[in-house]
Amino acid sequence: MSTLLSLRNIHTGYGSREIVRGASLAVEGGEFCALLGLNGCGKTTLLRAACGLLPMKEGRCMVGETETTHLDEKSRARLMSYIPQRGSPIMGKTVLEVVLMGFNARLRLLDSPGEAHRRIAMEHLTHLGLAELAGRDYATLSEGQKQLVILARALSQDTPVMLMDEPDSALDFVNRHMVLGKIREVLHERQQAGLITLHDPNFALSYCDRLLLMQNGTIVTEIDMRNTNRAAIEAALGKIYGEIAVLEYKDRYIMTRR
Repeated sequence: MSTLLSLRNIHTGYGSREIVRGASLAVEGGEFCALLGLNGCGKTTLLRAACGLLPMKEGRCMVGETETTHLDEKSRARLMSYIPQRGSPIMGKTVLEVVLMGFNARLRLLDSPGEAHRRIAMEHLTHLGLAELAGRDYATLSEGQKQLVILARALSQDTPVMLMDEPDSALDFVNRHMVLGKIREVLHERQQAGLITLHDPNFALSYCDRLLLMQNGTIVTEIDMRNTNRAAIEAALGKIYGEIAVLEYKDRYIMTRR
């Protein structure tokens, strides 16, 4: 595998307040990585800087051999998709039309999505259990349904890199598992690089290939779930979450408080 996403010595924040302080990470093609840490450690800020929503004071973001820092929005959208915790309001569009927006970065000026695009969009909606909502007004959906539609839009965007900021935050327990499983499946099949922030480390332990642990604006350690054990996971997570225990059950790990 080769590195698709590389963040190098990122410094960024809001105004004069620096939140991310020299964070560096790399994600390979076909790899699903979680960015974990306590509230305020800089997870969302780092993702926003990586996708160009927040200017960097220092550092570089690379997708393959391309530095994205100074790209225009459309050029960047061909390389990385971004799913925020809460999407911007979208009025007057059906669910299918919102998903079709994922193709915009690859269309020429004045072009519109064609039948082939509609077919792909419907495939993504079907896989996420949303096909029957294709003609519904997007604005009338629940927050969880909206987040699933935005995921379908990101899948249609078909970028080498997917950045996701707690996309499961509005979903119920069953849909969280479904969505994270679908994301992992897509990343592995398409050999895309995925970086996701998650509030609950247990979902990261279940679905992600590698866990990057963030504290005070930088990456302090990582866990490779493909080559680890219970004791190593407990020691690494304990650096962030304090007095915790990690249990092993049917080849899966679960973090609890002591």
